[in-house]
Amino acid sequence: MIFDAPNRNRFWAELLVEELVRCGVSFFSLAPGSRSTPLVTAVAAHPEARAHMHFDERGAAFLALGYARATGRGAAWVTTSGTAVANGLPAVVEAAMDGVPLLLLTADRPPELRDTGANQAIDQVKLFGDYVRWQFDLPVPDPAPDPAMVLTTVDQAVYRACRAPRGPVHLNVMFREPLAPEPDGGDFPAEGASLRAWYARGTPYTTYTGPAWTTSPPGDFVEILAGVERGLVVAGRLGTAAEGQAVRRLAEALGWPLLPDVGSQVRLGREHASPVRVDYFDLLLAQPGFAETHRPEAVLHFGRRPTSKRLARLLETTAPPLYALFQPDPFRHDPAHRVTHRFEVDLAAFATALATAVPSRAAGAAAWLAGWKTASDRVGAWLNTALPATGLSEPAVAHAVTRLLPPEHSLVLAASMPVRDADVFAAADGPAVPVFANRGASGIDGTVATAAGVALGRAAPATLLIGDLALLHDLNSLALLRRAPVVVVVLNNDGGGIFHFLPIARHTGVFEPFFGTPHGLGFEHAARLFDLPYHRPATLADFEAAYREACATGQAALIEVVTDRRANRALHDRLQKEAGEALA
Repeated sequence: MIFDAPNRNRFWAELLVEELVRCGVSFFSLAPGSRSTPLVTAVAAHPEARAHMHFDERGAAFLALGYARATGRGAAWVTTSGTAVANGLPAVVEAAMDGVPLLLLTADRPPELRDTGANQAIDQVKLFGDYVRWQFDLPVPDPAPDPAMVLTTVDQAVYRACRAPRGPVHLNVMFREPLAPEPDGGDFPAEGASLRAWYARGTPYTTYTGPAWTTSPPGDFVEILAGVERGLVVAGRLGTAAEGQAVRRLAEALGWPLLPDVGSQVRLGREHASPVRVDYFDLLLAQPGFAETHRPEAVLHFGRRPTSKRLARLLETTAPPLYALFQPDPFRHDPAHRVTHRFEVDLAAFATALATAVPSRAAGAAAWLAGWKTASDRVGAWLNTALPATGLSEPAVAHAVTRLLPPEHSLVLAASMPVRDADVFAAADGPAVPVFANRGASGIDGTVATAAGVALGRAAPATLLIGDLALLHDLNSLALLRRAPVVVVVLNNDGGGIFHFLPIARHTGVFEPFFGTPHGLGFEHAARLFDLPYHRPATLADFEAAYREACATGQAALIEVVTDRRANRALHDRLQKEAGEALA
């Protein structure tokens, strides 16, 4: 019981952990350290706290991020003082950029040890700058403040993390020694007397009521849509299947083409098949003639930035007279400066309301939709034959994974080429599974740990499609897969394959050593080090068999697909050209 705490450090730490759990934050990703001892022992003692240890602070932060991303609930990262805190910055940036509720609990030295040269003491106050939604420097546990201050601080932190705009919050928690749970003579039943009623009722100390969003589309906006014949509904990255389905139903009500990003939660799956869903829009827009003749006059864009650069280029060069962006936060999200109408709304609720309010379809809308849909279906039918013929290629693997995913899996896509290949080449007739990617800042940091957090958050297996550099970058997080069933499919092309798609690739003298960065490494020994089943298929058929076998176990595994970077670039060019021929 909290009021029986052995010392004041533990008393405050138990108050903090108890209130976090009451506020819905029960997942704690911890890294070992001394100064965080009161927090760690409080988490360990709480019956409803889920504690996951990882020896790498950066990986632990991404583990919490993956859990929060998968569940939509806040997750806590607990670490000791010093550079351990700085290791959380990449995850904090990603959480800030993509609206993921992350609670950062960083232990710190007391004031008298700051700026004195004390060991493992750095300036942790406002270390994460503007990337956190809120931050507070919690004072050293002391008998003077009312301990309710700890509770109201936690309540504010969770509210700020989980309300729009969601994101990370930072509680910097100072502790003096003794750090271990050893008695210090404090009378905590007396000090906590005012908290007895709070403790007995089992609910948070402070109840927050969030702002109410409107779900009624403005009448003048609905009227604007009435005469639109050439409209597009863009489904960017969305957080839930409910959001994706609401946006799909809106596109159906309008009769406009739906261009779904791979992270829209409606791009994958025969269950989401629709007469308006245009699966292969990126390959269509790669054809100059198609892009030129399919310029929209109105765009309704829901969710985050799409993966497709070709779609972004179409919207930038077209500059449609109506470009409405719908987001659950106030941020601009308009790098091309084309947005004409900005709505801060609950995406699912607003899309549903707009679907019921839209006017009858304009006369030419059916022909416009048919032009997109027929072309996409033709390219999709061609891909079903063309991709297997490429052998064990990166596009073929992306297509195969999205076709063979078990329905209980989620799909996690690493930055660089994996997320792009899945966006372009994903199968249209596979299962409808949740898709996750760290596309807020699009870094390769912590990708394995993120996938582990997703698997733990969903309490179900995950498939991770990742490149070799991203896996090398987070290799030690393979240790997390002992408890998180993630099937890792690593595309090893011996370096930075994505750079072959950039102009620097033409500068051969500097390209290979500084951008291609070949490493000559394989992952068989890494799999053995972390006790993971390992497969290295030689053909596409071998890959499909190995993937099915790995998924059937319900456990983690590592499948290494070896490809060639230069051949991969040439293959992408050839597929783009042949897609145009299939259209013709």
